[in-house]
Amino acid sequence: MFVRMNVEGLLFDPRSSMYILLLKEVDGTATLPIWIGKPEADSIALALGKVVTPRPLTHDLIKNLIHCLKLKATKVVVTEIVDNTYYSLIYLTDGKNEISVDSRPSDAIAVGLRVNVPIFVEESILEKRSTDELEEWLKNLKPEDFGNVM
Repeated sequence: MFVRMNVEGLLFDPRSSMYILLLKEVDGTATLPIWIGKPEADSIALALGKVVTPRPLTHDLIKNLIHCLKLKATKVVVTEIVDNTYYSLIYLTDGKNEISVDSRPSDAIAVGLRVNVPIFVEESILEKRSTDELEEWLKNLKPEDFGNVM
């Protein structure tokens, strides 16, 4: 079963020098932090800000390819976590058949935001997550902790 999520924000983790993509359940309180690199964080920030670049970036190119091939993205799903690595799929349809394309969650979400599709997380991922130091840190976040990643 899939749980609908929204991008809650992007945070910088000084301990790992990486960014955290924070997903939050649409109809609940569950959150899912996913560590991502700066280029992916920048791309997601551009999509969230609806910033149009003079030339297409990689995720814009993927959006353009989907459109030119007369396909439609239907959803992004974070499907599993193996050895602390998240996996996801981008679902595409030609109107008759639906296919799924393997993707890193950061790339899938960067594309998904550009083509305006819902983001889901497999429910078992939210159930599996153990409560650890990060969850305590996330509970204590303040709005000013959500900075601009660009």
